[in-house]
Amino acid sequence: MVRNKTFGSRLSEGVLLAVMLLISAVSLAPVWHTVSLSFSDNAAAAGGFVKFWPRGFNLESYRKIMVEPHFLHSFLVSVERVLLGGAINFALTVLMAYPLSRSGKEFPLRSAYMWFLLFTMLFSGGVIPLYITVKSLGMFNTLWALVLPGAVPVFNVVLLMNFFRNLPKELSEAGYMDGAGPWFMMLKVFLPLSLPSLATVTLFSVVGHWNSFFDGMIFMRSVENYPLQTYIQQLVVQLNIADLDSTQAELLEKISDKTLNAAKIVVSMVPILAIYPFLQKYFIHGIMLGSVKE
Repeated sequence: MVRNKTFGSRLSEGVLLAVMLLISAVSLAPVWHTVSLSFSDNAAAAGGFVKFWPRGFNLESYRKIMVEPHFLHSFLVSVERVLLGGAINFALTVLMAYPLSRSGKEFPLRSAYMWFLLFTMLFSGGVIPLYITVKSLGMFNTLWALVLPGAVPVFNVVLLMNFFRNLPKELSEAGYMDGAGPWFMMLKVFLPLSLPSLATVTLFSVVGHWNSFFDGMIFMRSVENYPLQTYIQQLVVQLNIADLDSTQAELLEKISDKTLNAAKIVVSMVPILAIYPFLQKYFIHGIMLGSVKE
């Protein structure tokens, strides 16, 4: 039976909706301000006149980023990093999470491995040992220096492990009774049932690799090998008084470091915003099911 909503319930829903809209507006306001700033000219940005709409609309900041000689190459380096690093993260996460989701009877060393993983989440060796390790392995100025140090995302392993443990035990028992081995159970039973959690950990890996810039600064010795985030982070508006001509003077009227930095942020957000809608429907479901163990 469908009951009519009372005035109190409608009022509470309206208040809740207003609060959610307010939170969404507050969350989106900085992003929208940055987008508006990236399309504004230097004078309006420097004067603080840009709020939520571009002033002195121009595309010079984006044009400067796009015409930089190494921009396209850096973009391709980031794409390669996301594909290679994401594939390595996915494979190692699955291969570690599945055995750790088994009981101590099936995997006697499970507790020792879990304590080791948790220790790495709490304590890090630091930047200097990591730098020395990468250098001693001869990975400087290569793509491997960007993907191998973070090859095992421990948080993703724990998330996926708990998701596996939440699946009914009867699945494993029925598979073992039919003669299925661990590889068959993992590939044919558990992975197809874990699509929400797999999409979640994949999104984490993709975003992490795409947004990372510091490792490119310390491991890459040439601009040609910079990932996109590292490359656009070091872009600045350079002013050479000796070579200043009318074209450069006109350009400096339209852009500055402030508008250029805003354009950098927008450019770096676009690829993630493009793929997120396809994984968003799995995101919350995967987080909730993989965060706790009954």
